[in-house]
Amino acid sequence: MVAQVNSTLTVLFWHIGNRINKEILQNKRADYGKQIVATLSAQLENKYGRNFELGNLRRMLQFAGQFPDIQIVVPLARQLSWSHFTILIPLKSQEAKMFYAQRAIAQALGKRELRKQISLKTFERTAIANLQNTSKHPAIHNTFKDPYFLDFLGLQNTYLEKDLEQAMLRELEAFILELGKGFAFVERQKRMIIDGEDFHLDLLFYHRGLKRLVAI
Repeated sequence: MVAQVNSTLTVLFWHIGNRINKEILQNKRADYGKQIVATLSAQLENKYGRNFELGNLRRMLQFAGQFPDIQIVVPLARQLSWSHFTILIPLKSQEAKMFYAQRAIAQALGKRELRKQISLKTFERTAIANLQNTSKHPAIHNTFKDPYFLDFLGLQNTYLEKDLEQAMLRELEAFILELGKGFAFVERQKRMIIDGEDFHLDLLFYHRGLKRLVAI
């Protein structure tokens, strides 16, 4: 029921934006148009509520302008909320908009997860991987990301293999420490002698519930 209401509301916003663009602004963005939109927003908000405040009304205009085909909007609106579309609207290319829209549907992404995908530049990384991929198989296309996109590690332009290892282990360590109750971090690169041979464990934990050491 909620999904149907969201879908209907999103399509309604598209029709409102499309009608204002064509019949009132006549697809122009002159300075006088800004005043018209502001005045119209005040009138609509007074009559129909906060959904028509100026910022949201402008998003409706952008929405209809950037997604001009209602035949594409309707199936998307059945699976994405208006909030999803407000996140997609600022993206520069139509390809990026559709990429993230389809990914949000396929992975059932909420608003927070969608923003994270965009901030991680998933579209750009996938595009790079597609260029490097020589296979034309559809199952492989849009699947792999650029394995060298490591900005989140904070490494400089030149780094050694050990620097990459330490940075990745640092991030992995921070992630595992957030797993929840029971894990107690013991040591990184823990040296252990087993059957007379030296071994170095990347990460060593003690789980209080299991009462045993856990090596990664």
